[in-house]
Amino acid sequence: MRLLLTATALVLSLQPLTALARPVAPEDQVKEITVAEPDLSPSGDAAVYTVIGSDVDADEPVSHIWLAPWDGSGPRQLTSRKGESESSPKFSPDGKQVGFLSSRNDEKEQSRLWLLPMAGGEAKPVDGIEGSVEDFAWSPDGKRLALIVADKPEEPKKTADGEEIPSPIVIDRYQFKSDGIGYLGKERSRLWLYDIATGKAQRMADGDYDEAFPAWSPDSTRVSFVSRRGPDAERSHDYNIYVARVDAPGVAPLQLTTYEGADADPDFGSYPVWSPDGSKIAYVRGGDPTLLWYAASDLAVVPSTGGEAVILTKGQDRNVYSPEWTADGKGLRFLLEDDGQMKLASIAASGGKVSIVSGGEFVLRSLSSTGSRTVVTYSTPTKPYELYALDAGKLRPLSSHNAEWMKGIDFADAKFTSYKSKDGTEVHGFVMVPVAAKPGEKLKTILHPHGGPAAQYDYGFDMWQQVFAGAGFAVLTPNPRGSTGRGTAYASGINAAWGSVDVEDDLAAVDDAVARGIADPDRLVVGGWSYGGMSTNYLVTSDHRFKAAMSGASIGNVLLGYGTDQYVVEYDVELGKPWENTDVWIRNSYPFLHADRITTPTMFMVGSADVNVPTWASEQMYQALKSRRVDTELVVYPDQTHGFTRPSYIVDRMERWLAWYAKYVK
Repeated sequence: MRLLLTATALVLSLQPLTALARPVAPEDQVKEITVAEPDLSPSGDAAVYTVIGSDVDADEPVSHIWLAPWDGSGPRQLTSRKGESESSPKFSPDGKQVGFLSSRNDEKEQSRLWLLPMAGGEAKPVDGIEGSVEDFAWSPDGKRLALIVADKPEEPKKTADGEEIPSPIVIDRYQFKSDGIGYLGKERSRLWLYDIATGKAQRMADGDYDEAFPAWSPDSTRVSFVSRRGPDAERSHDYNIYVARVDAPGVAPLQLTTYEGADADPDFGSYPVWSPDGSKIAYVRGGDPTLLWYAASDLAVVPSTGGEAVILTKGQDRNVYSPEWTADGKGLRFLLEDDGQMKLASIAASGGKVSIVSGGEFVLRSLSSTGSRTVVTYSTPTKPYELYALDAGKLRPLSSHNAEWMKGIDFADAKFTSYKSKDGTEVHGFVMVPVAAKPGEKLKTILHPHGGPAAQYDYGFDMWQQVFAGAGFAVLTPNPRGSTGRGTAYASGINAAWGSVDVEDDLAAVDDAVARGIADPDRLVVGGWSYGGMSTNYLVTSDHRFKAAMSGASIGNVLLGYGTDQYVVEYDVELGKPWENTDVWIRNSYPFLHADRITTPTMFMVGSADVNVPTWASEQMYQALKSRRVDTELVVYPDQTHGFTRPSYIVDRMERWLAWYAKYVK
């Protein structure tokens, strides 16, 4: 026996030493790197982009600017100041400079525009601008910049000892809150023209309105932008495209679009783009304004001097994003959302059939092109977003920022699934099982509803799903009615009817997983964030099969939201005024009004600075369950908005989330 053991040990000692693979853990959340905002150089030889991560020691998020050569020779970091972050990198037209935004060296944390010479040297701020720079665009001739600048706040008064006295917030706006900002006072985000040679800045448009998405005409004589203008502008999503002339700053701009819905809604992040000859502007037009986020958007083109807009993707019934003209101006490329995928598509400028350039079991975002060269960010269920080149029709990696921390970790894969809901509707989604799961093993399972509600789970990497799978859960991520990716009718299935058929669709995902032998019916939990938290409230009020629940940044009494969160315009359109459509508001508030039906132990978590779904909405649901002696807990994270940014809180949230489940599911 001793001889046998010795021989065995000898054989093992000759094997290569490799670390045992481990599952994803909560602390891995702050190791993930996000690659975003690519901008391809004018020559197409390289792309600048933002790399977003966590400074664990400082307990804060951090982002820096990197450059990746087109030839794949490897990226290099351009900015690296400790304790500072940069974003929104963009090449100058001659490729000799990169502009970016940063609040470095600013005591008031006002964002400034910085210019970094590519030949070497330190970045320098652009002087002569009062206020915080939110966006910028280079003129094609390189002589000017179009800037979106937030008004400089009023200087606070001071006590005799020099202590600042915060100024009263004077509010007269219809929508007066925004997550990440808080109260909205009289300050606006305005379009400015900046002359690089003289350092002179001047307003480009008239009026007291917010402006966004600056884009230059090819001849550098005009700037298009997006704004809501006219009487009661803030009472709708009627964004329109305007054009201001460089030789007439401060004059009323030309209004190009007149659609009563959103033409290039800034909330969706797709800039209008000029055709190479300057005769047209392509943009993303929102769907039926009475259906808000449920209606699929379209790719549209409008003459740059005024005229009728043409819808190029009419009948496609899928959301489009990030349009770009081909170099010859004969076609457009854009991102197309479709049933769990995000594809790169194309269409002729005159309209016609939509063609898929690149698509599959992956997600493409952040499109940037120069000539025939294109870069995108690419992700799969097991790979976080990285920068890729679309080269001769094939995707080729340009960055690998996540490779190091991912070594030695087992990542679970997500599999597309389809099943029937209670009323026979076909529902799609994904199932992820732990890597270590044995064939035929019935697993503890989490139903994880998505936020939105107008969103979709897709083939992109999702860290929360990976952490759940790493903790041994099968993860169900359905796309119930209310989700995008399958057309307007499907998405609008819960219009003014939250917690109705989407609850049936979500529960059908659980039934399907149980029937397939994946989910253990005696070890089911549920949890989500934002509308995913609202779905959790609806689900535990409607069904008692879950052993535990976590409701994050949610609301159960929707009536409480009116006037306390940022959604007054959306409420007006979808639910109507509470005093006019009281029945609708009560019907959508059943988790609170029927809290007596809830028996599931439920934890509530929220950020104290959340304006999207404010803290008191979670407090009210917590109090209702506490009053009824249902096991519950409320965790409030100081100074966090709807999306957490402090790394230690991000880890703590997931650790508490999993510990709550572990208390009830062995």
